[in-house]
This record gives sequence, structure tokens and C-alpha cells, in this order.
Amino acid sequence: MRAQVGASRVVCALSGGVDSTVAAALVHRAIGDQLTCIFVDHGLLREGERAEVERLFRDSLGIPLVTADASKRFLGALRGVTDPEKKRRIIGHLFIEVFEAEAQRLGDVDWLVQGTLYPDVIESVSVLGPSATIKSHHNVGGLPEAMKLKLVEPLRELFKDEVRAVGRHLGLPAAVLGRHPFPGPGLAIRILADVTEERLAVLRRCDAILLEELRRAGEYDRIWQAFAVFLPLQSVGVMGDERTYENAVALRCVTSVDGMTADWARVPHDVLAAVSSRITNEVKGVNRVVYDVSSKPPATIEWE
Repeated sequence: MRAQVGASRVVCALSGGVDSTVAAALVHRAIGDQLTCIFVDHGLLREGERAEVERLFRDSLGIPLVTADASKRFLGALRGVTDPEKKRRIIGHLFIEVFEAEAQRLGDVDWLVQGTLYPDVIESVSVLGPSATIKSHHNVGGLPEAMKLKLVEPLRELFKDEVRAVGRHLGLPAAVLGRHPFPGPGLAIRILADVTEERLAVLRRCDAILLEELRRAGEYDRIWQAFAVFLPLQSVGVMGDERTYENAVALRCVTSVDGMTADWARVPHDVLAAVSSRITNEVKGVNRVVYDVSSKPPATIEWE
């Protein structure tokens, strides 16, 4: 790694998830202070995520971190966009533009580190033979053809369980390695409609309630990934003596080893009941909660 990058500075595209955190720690082990991590707040994050990432890198890992607040730019570009592939490509292109702009401010930067995994590559491009593109991951199929920065992807041929093993070897905190996967495009692909601040606020709170109740019940670590999805439909409900016509939210919890296949998680009914009750009572604008019982295949883990 040191021989390849020479004396140039290196930036890491940091999401705060397992993949980018392990990639950052691995590259930092190789080149030290030549590495600066750039965390983009694209306005599509989960509740409290920005503060959590900043605290981890500055207080626990000691890796230089720059936060770029580009939320207005991303939300503006996504306004009115409903096609999931278009969302991913918009986000992928803007990510690179933001990183290149931040890299210019740092000075002599030629390299961009990404936490790309093998499943990202498989689903985004044809690797061996005529395989279909399932969905473009923002860090693979969503990248622009012309980039000023050269890519470093140390995890590109690994699966998620292997990445966690690397992280344990590097001594990363268990709380980081146990985090559920979170897609680079963030909540944009969990809103099955155009992305608005109002819908993001609803989805953030629903997602936070789901994770809070799973942790309270001791179910979080048993599950590979859990999240809420904002559905583009409204249904009739009742609140007190009044008729309501409000939004529906789907809950998605799966178990998996590497993310290539997955089964829907058998979450205890009382836990699901607690989540549903809290969402419909605490989140204004939601009157119906459904649970996704689809496995991968035929479904993917994410809805978009």
C-alpha cells in the first residue's frame, strides 16, 4: 500500500458502517497520517448517526476525520426522483463530487479508499459471464466514468463475515463490528417514492423505534439487518373516534451470513407488537405497520 500511494495523501469514503470503518482502519495501519477520512452527511442518515460516527473516529480510533454537510445538495438533486436506479446513480455521482471537492481542500490527494465488498460488485456488474445487474451500488455501478481520484478497495473480494474477521484482528470495538449493514444511498432507497424531508423524518423515527425495541428484547445481535421502509400508499385507519387516511410502513428483519442469501427473521410476536404500537402512537402520519416475510432470493434485502 505505501509503495503504491507514495507520499500522496489518501482520503477514505466513510459511512461509519462496518465496511468503510474496517477499510479505514486497515489503510490507516498501512500509511498512518497520510489518510484522512471524509464523512458526507447527505441528509439521508439514520437518527443520531452523524454524531455517533464523529465520536467514534475522533475519540476512539484517532483517525483524522472531515465532515462535509451536503444534505441540501443531495435532497435537491433527488427531488421528484422515484426510480431506484436513478436515485443510486445520482447519489453515487454526488458522493464522488463531494469527495473530490474536499480532497482539493486537503491538498495533494490522489487516492480514494472505499469499503466496497464482493457482493456489491456481484450485484452491480457482470463479473464472470453474462450475469445481470441486480442493482447498482453507489460505490460500484453508481460511480461516474471519469474520476479524478484513483480507487483503493482493500475489501473488494471479501464478504461481510470476512470483513468482520479482519476488523476483529485490527482490534476494532465490538459495537462497531456488530452494527447492522446500512446502504450507502441511505434512507433514499427505503422511501419507495420521491425523497422529502417530511418522509425522511417519519422514516428516521420508525427506524429508530424498531432498533430500540430489538435491542431492548436482546434480538439485535441475532439479526443480520433490520430497518423500516416508507411505502408510497395510504390506508384507512381510526384514531379515537376519527377516521384517518395515513401512511403505511413495512418492517424488514433478516438473518444471513454474507448477504448473498437471507431469510426473514422470526422476531417474537410481542416484540413486533411493541414496535407497531409505538410507531402508530408516536409517529405522526403512520397508521399501519406490516412485516416483510420474503427471503433472498427471490427478494433482495433492501426494497430498492
